[in-house]
Formats: sequence, C-alpha cells, structure tokens
Amino acid sequence: MEEEQAVRSVIQVYFDSMSESSREKVCKAFHPSGKVTGYLEDGLHEMTRDEFADLVASLQPSPHESDQKLHAEVLSIDITGDTAIAKVRDEYLGIMFIDTLSFIKVDDAWSIYTKLFHVEKNLAAS
Repeated sequence: MEEEQAVRSVIQVYFDSMSESSREKVCKAFHPSGKVTGYLEDGLHEMTRDEFADLVASLQPSPHESDQKLHAEVLSIDITGDTAIAKVRDEYLGIMFIDTLSFIKVDDAWSIYTKLFHVEKNLAAS
C-alpha cells in the first residue's frame, strides 16, 4: 500500500503540473529520459519530458488561474517490483484523455517514464 501511495503522489504532481501550467512539476513527475507519445487529429505526436514541460508551461494563464477545474481521476494502478503502470483519465486543452503512465523506481523514488495518451473525446468538437 505504501508503494501505491507513492505512485499516486507522483500522479497528483502530474495532474497539478497541468492545472498550474508548471514546468517544474512536470520535471518533478517525469524521469529525465521520459517520453510522451500519442495520436491527435493531425497524427502521431512524440515529445521528450522537456518538450512536454515547455508545452505545459506555455499555456498561460493556467487552467487553475482561469478557474477551470481539471477533471482528473486514477482508473487503475498495477505495481510489479520497481515498475508500475497506471491508467488515468484527464481533461486537458478541451480534450478528454486516457493516459497510460509507466513508472520506474530509481534511488527509492518513483517517476513517470512514458506517457502514452489516447484521445477519448474532443470536448471542443462536441
């Protein structure tokens, strides 16, 4: 249960990073070699942790500052040794995403190593 709580804490930092448009929190949640990959309407997108952090930070004012409540929920967590997989649902940029987050534990700290995103619904197009 302690490991699951540690993974949930990293997920919360990830959610907070998007709500607050915080580059620092993206970098705190993701491993330095982390990757973000998935399909949007215009095709496959691939980003490094730093590219994703820059994107998140560029969204000003932040959703939090604009009084936009971020819908975010943990759907599942599966931990095996020093690795874990979590599936989360979050609304961001007018899109409802399902993210599959893979984690690695290095030096007793969990971090997101890959984020694979799937567009569940484009809310702006509805």
